[in-house]
Amino acid sequence: MKKKHIPTRTCVGCRTAKAKKDLIRIVRIPDGSVQFDPSGKISGRGAYICSSKACFTKAVQAKQLQRALNTNIAPEVLEVLEQQLDD
Repeated sequence: MKKKHIPTRTCVGCRTAKAKKDLIRIVRIPDGSVQFDPSGKISGRGAYICSSKACFTKAVQAKQLQRALNTNIAPEVLEVLEQQLDD
């Protein structure tokens, strides 16, 4: 019997590869806004990050999140994303 393929993605903060379901997707939708994608199916350019606040902070400070999404992210949006991460 074949093993089921488990898709992996790399966290933009800590650069570790984990199962896709273990990471949170942040997406830049076509209108340019940035938001969390809990379903993983929203159309747009996505970046994956661990659920830890440390990885989010590291990704923002190193501008890895902005680079992965290919856009500048306003500080207000980053604050909202960080608050949603705590929930």
